[in-house]
Formats: sequence, C-alpha cells, structure tokens
Amino acid sequence: MKRDRKYVSFYYDTTEEFPEIKLDPKKTALCLVDLQNEFVLRDFGEALAFKEAGEWEKWIPFHDRLDQMVIPNNKRLLDFFRANNMTVSFGRIACQREDGEDRSPVQKTEGWNNMLLHVDSFAAQMVEPLTPKANEIIVNKTTDSVTTGTNYLQLLRFMGIETVVVTGIVTDQCVASTIRGLADEGLKVICVEDACAAGSQELHDAELKIMNLIYCDVLSTDDTIELIKKYLP
Repeated sequence: MKRDRKYVSFYYDTTEEFPEIKLDPKKTALCLVDLQNEFVLRDFGEALAFKEAGEWEKWIPFHDRLDQMVIPNNKRLLDFFRANNMTVSFGRIACQREDGEDRSPVQKTEGWNNMLLHVDSFAAQMVEPLTPKANEIIVNKTTDSVTTGTNYLQLLRFMGIETVVVTGIVTDQCVASTIRGLADEGLKVICVEDACAAGSQELHDAELKIMNLIYCDVLSTDDTIELIKKYLP
C-alpha cells in the first residue's frame, strides 16, 4: 500500500517501498479514544471554559475538524466494524469516585491535564453519534493511555486481537500514548489520521510523522476500510 509521504519522517525519508500491511479482521479491533461530551461539544465542558477564559477563537479550528471530519469518519468506521461483526472498543477518561481521588497524579495536577469526569456523568459519555452499543467494550482510564492502569491489554489478549485501529483525541497525547502502549506490547496498530485531531494541525501532523512506521501505520479512513475489505471473507 502506498503511504502518504506527508507522514514519513527523517528516519524513513530515503525509503521508497514499505511492507504490505496484513491483518485478520477477526483479530482486529477498533479503539475510539476520549471522544467524549466534555471535549467534543461546543456548548459544554471544555468549550465553555475556553470561552470564559477568552481563548475560544484559537480552538475553533479544532472543533471544526471534529465536527466536519473526525466525528463523521469515526461514525463510518464504527458502522463498518459493526456491519462486519468486528470488535469495537472505547477508551474514555472517567474516574470511579465523585471526588476524583482514584485519578492518577497527572490528572490531579493543576494545568492542562487536570480533569475530573465521574464515570456516570454526562461529561464522561462518548459523544453522539458514537454511543457504545451492547457487547462493545468500554475502558475507563485516569491516565493518558488506554493501556496504562487498565485491563485493556488483557482483554485484547483474551479475545485474540492482533491489530488495533486507533482513532480519537488528542493525537499528541492520549492517542499517541495509547498507540505506543499497544505497540510496546507487540500489537500491530493503525492510526486513522483523518479520524483524529490535536489542539492544532501542527501538533497533529508532527505526532503522526513521529509515530508512523515505528509505532503504527498512519492511514486515512478510506484506506483503512479498503485494507480491511481486502481481507474479509
């Protein structure tokens, strides 16, 4: 499969041919990361805080990308995985205690990562139209990575999963941490570039360039679906 040279880094800039991506749909899972009401909605959660702080203007491109590209592409992937009876999973920031004392230290620290989303709150739920259905796995985390401090890796092993297709927000934080965690555990990872977003396009592109061909294969939604179709019975 041809790769988008936009995401080929210094380490591979002289490489012309890349290995073919092979997968088994029965052993492939989709993982949507942190696409929650708190972070996605324009009239709730973080968006209201940005508006109150006078910082909303710089976040409009992020929300435009979410509304116009990321959410629709995640819905396409969800529909495709569901239609083909493939494994669907969700990683979300959510604590068990209302006071947030079960959160990791990084999420108790003042600053960007300080967030308290109780598992039952509206803020913690996956945004419409990406609501989980029965029989789909929801992993609650108080860390960046879906793999750290959770049983996600164990669940993947129990189900015989070998490849994980990762989407979500933000590319340079929770998405990247999840991809690295999966790769370090020996799983093959596909990051769907137009189903992810970072605070800025610059951060998004830089992180994908860093991870591509080392920790994951960076593909578009169209290419990901076409790749899986090639291996469907």
